[in-house]
Amino acid sequence: MEYQVLLYYYYTDIEDPAEFSAEHLEFCKSLNLKGRILVAAEGINGTVSGTVEDTEKYIEYMEQHPLFKDIVFKIDESDGHAFKKMHVRPRQELVNLSLEEDINPRELTGEYLEPADFMKQMQDHNTIVLDARNTYEYDVGHFRGAIRPDVEAFRDLPDWVEENREMLEGKRILTYCTGGIRCEKFSGWLKREGFEDVGQLHGGIATYGKDPVAKGQNWDGMMYVFDERLTVPVNQVEHTVVGKDHFDGTPCERYINCADPDCNAQILASEENEAKHLGGCSIECAKSPINRYVIDNKLSAEFVRERIQKLEEEYYAK
Repeated sequence: MEYQVLLYYYYTDIEDPAEFSAEHLEFCKSLNLKGRILVAAEGINGTVSGTVEDTEKYIEYMEQHPLFKDIVFKIDESDGHAFKKMHVRPRQELVNLSLEEDINPRELTGEYLEPADFMKQMQDHNTIVLDARNTYEYDVGHFRGAIRPDVEAFRDLPDWVEENREMLEGKRILTYCTGGIRCEKFSGWLKREGFEDVGQLHGGIATYGKDPVAKGQNWDGMMYVFDERLTVPVNQVEHTVVGKDHFDGTPCERYINCADPDCNAQILASEENEAKHLGGCSIECAKSPINRYVIDNKLSAEFVRERIQKLEEEYYAK
């Protein structure tokens, strides 16, 4: 059976997000879809997976819905579901910039650039390409030469820009993100803050990688996605690994969550290093009494003590 993953967003007015969410959840379940959808007064943002037949029914329903007249779906083929469950949740914002005065992308946003134009403009010497995603997304893949803001959450971007304003002023600023939704607000905020020449990759990396002209060129690594696939390829011409193993710095594109639930940091790690470090991103996390890796693999207390001892010996020998 063939499956598809749909990635989409649409800014529109939704009168009662909570009521809409409850009704939409039941509709999605009736189609056997699984995924994660956020609903706010400003619109909808989702990723869902299902069979080709069921996802096509969902696309048809959304395109015919009066609230989502011009909605666009990014579609990936899949071997199966990309999620375990179906969630539709009401939110205050679709993406959180934590602004005192929010941005309405339907009123203010950066210039839309189609993939081929974005690829061309990236080459201009007066252009700065600014990644609007989080550090862990950048670290596994990004546009060649793009700036990596040191932020762990989207809401931290405005502060980073203010701290680095001198580097950005007077430049043509191009922004990009996974599917485009974050750039809609971020590019609008940049314009409101006085940056006049701002463009955004229309449809995000997900669209760029499938464009017949751009073919994902000038992208290195993989694209991080928020489902069980975790990463997907972008560059159709060549593949370069840019991710580095958290433990030894070797090339790596395999993401795991730290086995300590209280930490849960996302790190790049080979299967060998995950096993060696008991799934923890640090010795402290490896020692956690609720270490998921230890529990899931039913490792004995004696084995864990010996492994921790070896890790500490290696650490203090450096």
